[in-house]
Amino acid sequence: MDEVIMDQIMYVVHQAVSWIASVAIIFGGVVPYIPQYRDIRRTQNAEGFSTYVCLVLLVANILRILFRLGRYFETPLLWQSIIMIITMLIMLNLCTSVRMATELNTKRRSFTDFDWNYFWCWSRFVDYLQCVLVFTVLAAYMTYLLLDSVLFVESLGFLAVFTEAMLGTPQLYCNYRNKSTEGMSIKMVLMWTSGDTFKTGYFLLTQAPMQFWICGLLQVCVDFAILFQVYYYSRYPQKPISHTTHTTSAKAL
Repeated sequence: MDEVIMDQIMYVVHQAVSWIASVAIIFGGVVPYIPQYRDIRRTQNAEGFSTYVCLVLLVANILRILFRLGRYFETPLLWQSIIMIITMLIMLNLCTSVRMATELNTKRRSFTDFDWNYFWCWSRFVDYLQCVLVFTVLAAYMTYLLLDSVLFVESLGFLAVFTEAMLGTPQLYCNYRNKSTEGMSIKMVLMWTSGDTFKTGYFLLTQAPMQFWICGLLQVCVDFAILFQVYYYSRYPQKPISHTTHTTSAKAL
């Protein structure tokens, strides 16, 4: 009787832990963008947030969803991509609205101009939405044609997670170029590291496709490299270099 009760308790605990882990995976990636969204709305200034972050995460998560058509992975990871896409579209909508209000005399640029010099620097949210829809349709059509190709499907999955894994490298390079981590939030980097470590562990425990945990480990390595920069440049200050204080770049957990 005691063994039956203990088994039931362990089952409930296991289910609770699995549910909490799934919720953390689904919504954990959008947490860093909540204070950024509120700050942009409060200040009506979007200069501290790069819309190219949105571009990278939109491409990565659209490709991840298409990858699932050829290679099954856990449903929470699918919902994570959907939530992240919605979040990035919301951020784009806010940024374009703020910039249109503050740059009244700037010439308007649109997606249908097909001017490569102004790619992803358009004036209206609808232009970004058009670009995302065109990319999604083309990528989906190519995936449909090559879905039977194992090489294509595996490459698609690797490209999706590798794109996201490289999101922290601009911050790493910026720190190296400036020989300083001045203006960078240490708390945010620690949030990146803890989130990426948790996510990689989730990939390993749920036996996600190899691309996921390999790129997850790469992402964790980038996070630790940034933390090492923080330690090194604070303990061994380099020769002062004239540069502007940079804000912390945004990244998915």
